[in-house]
Amino acid sequence: MNEDSLKFDIIVVGGGHAGIEAAYASAKMGLKTVLFSINVDFIGNMSCNPSIGGLAKSQLVFELDALGGLMPKVSDKEGIQFRMLNRKKGPAVWSLRAQEDKIMYRITIRNELEKIDNLYIKQANIQDIIIEENVFKGVVSETGMYYEAKACIFTTGTFMKGLIHIGLTHFNAGRLGEPASTGLSDRLKLIGHTIKRFKTGTPARIDGKSIDFDEMDKQNGDENPIHFSMKTENFNPIQVPCYITRTNIETHKIIRNNLDKAPLYAGIIEGIGPRYCPSIEDKIVRFKNRESHVVFVEPEGIHTNEYYINGLSTSLPVDIQIQFYRTLSGLKKAEIIRPAYAIEYDCIESTELKNTLESKIVKNLYFAGQINGTSGYEEAAVQGLIAGVNASVRIKSQAPLILGRETSYIGILIDDLTTKASNEPYRMFTSRAEYRLILRQDNADERLLKYGVKYGLIEKEYLEKVKTRVKTVEETIKDFKHIFVSPLKLSKVLKNTDFRIRESTSLYKLYKRPDLDYERLFIITPDVKQDIKYRVYINAKYEGYIERQLKYIREIEKIKNIKLPKNICYKNIKIISHEGREKLEHLKPRTIGEALQISGVSHSDIESLILWLDKWLK
Repeated sequence: MNEDSLKFDIIVVGGGHAGIEAAYASAKMGLKTVLFSINVDFIGNMSCNPSIGGLAKSQLVFELDALGGLMPKVSDKEGIQFRMLNRKKGPAVWSLRAQEDKIMYRITIRNELEKIDNLYIKQANIQDIIIEENVFKGVVSETGMYYEAKACIFTTGTFMKGLIHIGLTHFNAGRLGEPASTGLSDRLKLIGHTIKRFKTGTPARIDGKSIDFDEMDKQNGDENPIHFSMKTENFNPIQVPCYITRTNIETHKIIRNNLDKAPLYAGIIEGIGPRYCPSIEDKIVRFKNRESHVVFVEPEGIHTNEYYINGLSTSLPVDIQIQFYRTLSGLKKAEIIRPAYAIEYDCIESTELKNTLESKIVKNLYFAGQINGTSGYEEAAVQGLIAGVNASVRIKSQAPLILGRETSYIGILIDDLTTKASNEPYRMFTSRAEYRLILRQDNADERLLKYGVKYGLIEKEYLEKVKTRVKTVEETIKDFKHIFVSPLKLSKVLKNTDFRIRESTSLYKLYKRPDLDYERLFIITPDVKQDIKYRVYINAKYEGYIERQLKYIREIEKIKNIKLPKNICYKNIKIISHEGREKLEHLKPRTIGEALQISGVSHSDIESLILWLDKWLK
């Protein structure tokens, strides 16, 4: 065998969403990359929900697109329903969600990867890591093949010592129908990494022929949907409906009567699951007074009749699953194609990583995705791209890509992972973003496109288009400040409302009014492109808040290197929250910057600490 076929610049272990973006990024940056998957037919598989985006997650997808990632482009192409969530709230937290054709998504991802020069796809179960003097050297497959590389990225998902639970039965698997990886976590532990045990789960898939959709509420996609990727053109997706049903008293009774058969309550499951995405048995135990829980019935694609029953994740035995699924409206005759199950798996302590996602213990060894204790396709994908870029620049002796909390949701995610230990799977929420008014999905390209261009992941022409758009928005704002609307003209679009003006008012001032929605405003707006009007509207609504956040960011940048006196007794600083005082007293940070990175210490705590310091130092 030619030895060059066993030597690479970068090895990526795992073909999930993190591994895909890592391999895609490093190969596009010119590095000879190999992507190992236990089964190459399942590269890009959506092992849980068949969707991309959603609350806080869509911000990650838009940011991934600005950096040149693959997920947004493929999501647009294979999406079968697009809906904007959080419409009733402000645009800062609007979040796009796309229902995907999971079969076509997987096929298209594989096809896109196969087009890339420098990228090799191989089927192998990697069982060992070769390390010399704390430097990564290569990996060994279960067949004994040794593959050498300058850097490695582990993206093993739920496969490390994966253990599936269905009732009181359990068996080793990385996903249902796929083998687990049995040797890696022991090896990682041996080289010094802390191994944690987490749990997740997935609901059953139901045969669409057995569902009575007339008994459910239909949920259609948006009439004028938007897409994730700036590369998407001629966007006109099909909009396949989802459906809504609900659990009921009978459902809950069956589950309560069978809790002794649930591995979580029988003491069989050791791993910690996510609080924000509990199983149905966990919901019923925790929320005893709730008589009903919402369940979403989602198509898995236009080439299959399977439906994903979102909200009914469980690890109860299959016969019990059949019983309680059939208590729901529309599911009285439900036939299960694939049963629901829980899965335990090993992951590492992510605080043992640098903010580049490189191990602090082994040089040139990187980690991304669920192996870092996260959940979600989107969280995994962005970590994969960051790890792929940073492994590549390490080899090229270039500066790494490190995004701050003030620049992106990606920066928040990685900062949280690498500085704050978590005792449950990490999921992104808009509430984690201190600067969410400036970290919106609509301006991700303005914030991050320059990095995608810098690292050769996206063409410069897209950056020029964004610069032109920003300039157009600025000019339009100036114009709107000098366009005045008369009370008569405004009254024509404000019928059946209490809003009134007594004198002509500038269009921009009207855009700033919180009691005027953008749909009415757009009617009286001159002939300006919809996208530009929308961006002017957001700018006007948030102008004062955005300026305050930008000012705060500048102030934090100035003070983060301020040293804190060693003899501070934080317990006595009553203007700091109780939790903040305890954490500061316990960890004794050396600087304001270190204090900011402590889990449980809020930015309001930091503001209070700075106020106290000003008085104390005088």
